[in-house]
Amino acid sequence: MNFNLCITANTWKSQKITINPTFSMSDHYAVYLNFKKKIDEILFNLIDKKTPVTLYEPLKYLLSSGGKRIRPMMVMFACEASGEDPDKSVNAAVAMELLHNFTLVHDDIMDNADTRRGYQTIHKKWNENVAILTGDHLIGLAYKYLFKTDTLRIKDTADEFTGGIIEVCEGQSFDKEFEERDNVSLDEYMMMINKKTAKMLEISAAIGALTGNAGKELLNNLKNFALNTGLAFQIQDDLLDIIADESELGKKIGGDILERKKTFLLIKAAETVSDEADRKLIMEIINRPELNITDEIIIQVKDIYIKHGITEAAKSEIEKFTNKADEYLSNISNKISGDRLKWFSAMLMERKF
Repeated sequence: MNFNLCITANTWKSQKITINPTFSMSDHYAVYLNFKKKIDEILFNLIDKKTPVTLYEPLKYLLSSGGKRIRPMMVMFACEASGEDPDKSVNAAVAMELLHNFTLVHDDIMDNADTRRGYQTIHKKWNENVAILTGDHLIGLAYKYLFKTDTLRIKDTADEFTGGIIEVCEGQSFDKEFEERDNVSLDEYMMMINKKTAKMLEISAAIGALTGNAGKELLNNLKNFALNTGLAFQIQDDLLDIIADESELGKKIGGDILERKKTFLLIKAAETVSDEADRKLIMEIINRPELNITDEIIIQVKDIYIKHGITEAAKSEIEKFTNKADEYLSNISNKISGDRLKWFSAMLMERKF
């Protein structure tokens, strides 16, 4: 595909994009931008109330901070792949973005995070009570827009949406439990990210496909495509935390190590590194909460990951799940839609932050 684009630095982050006049709307990136514009217009204008101030100001602040809109895009692309006008799924796409923001607000409270997307988190800018109410309100708004969706299969849509919320909560619970455990296996980690990260993309595809009235086989194929894309996406996130360029990542590398997060890389290192000195450092990060993790230690861990093939193992897993995802698109009759979904998963895996 020929992308005649002139894109500034940090395209995903800033969205400051100039499109060459010769760029056709049949090209996937331009279609993505068109869909994203529609989602953003709704989100940026969604809150019109002003009081109570401590409820509506945080909502406006949160929804105006932007984002990649990955889950809404999956909704609209899946609807298109089902043979329906993707505009029909805009409200469902907005619902998924609102649900995603709900998870972020509450995750930030649990992780005591200071920033999100370069902005202060809600509980830091206001307080935890405000953040909890903001998250609760987002769930209400998400259902409001879900039920605005023009679909013949609203019960199936609601079942997918609600089931997804339950699984995401389960995934977050496992994630928090794992923080307190010294020994977490890769199988357990994959189970957790299946629920916490991949499930959100899976239900996005399901809701888009249901809006497009997809048959059972196509629905399952799109769900499996999204699920495997989500698994690859999370491992890519883990990898970027240690190998990304800091200026592109927008924060210091090694944040997961600093927080002792049990990522794919840390667990893989714990399971496979045999060198005595290297293994000792990996296990101290896991087992010694009092250890002061310095920039020097983060560099040492990065070197261990590279030396022992941990980063390459992560890349192999990303490629495996991406290829597996693409296999589920082989039976999609609309070749342009199938190619668009493959492009989308490839773009997510090639991102630098």
